[in-house]
Amino acid sequence: MDIKINITDRDGVTHEVDAPTDMNMNLMEVVRSYELAPEGTIGVCGGMAMCASCQCYVKSDHELPEKSDDEEAMLAEAFYVEDNSRLGCQIRITEDLDGLEVELAPES
Repeated sequence: MDIKINITDRDGVTHEVDAPTDMNMNLMEVVRSYELAPEGTIGVCGGMAMCASCQCYVKSDHELPEKSDDEEAMLAEAFYVEDNSRLGCQIRITEDLDGLEVELAPES
């Protein structure tokens, strides 16, 4: 089953995309598969919470999994961090996230 996610890219353009819930994808991989950020500017570490290139701001009030220690530590060092910042690689695509709205953080 696919869910709808609204992703605002770094140019301020919002894209409504279909994200599969049955492929164990994360938000960063969805952004990459739709090429909503230039190659090499997102998911640089491959989704290991070792960089902040997939940082995004969560705009909707969906309940997300708690941040891991690794994610907390990475966001503590990242630029442009807001209260609603998350690492896209740490957000798994599940049916609960239908209608999720996120905005990609600026490139650091």
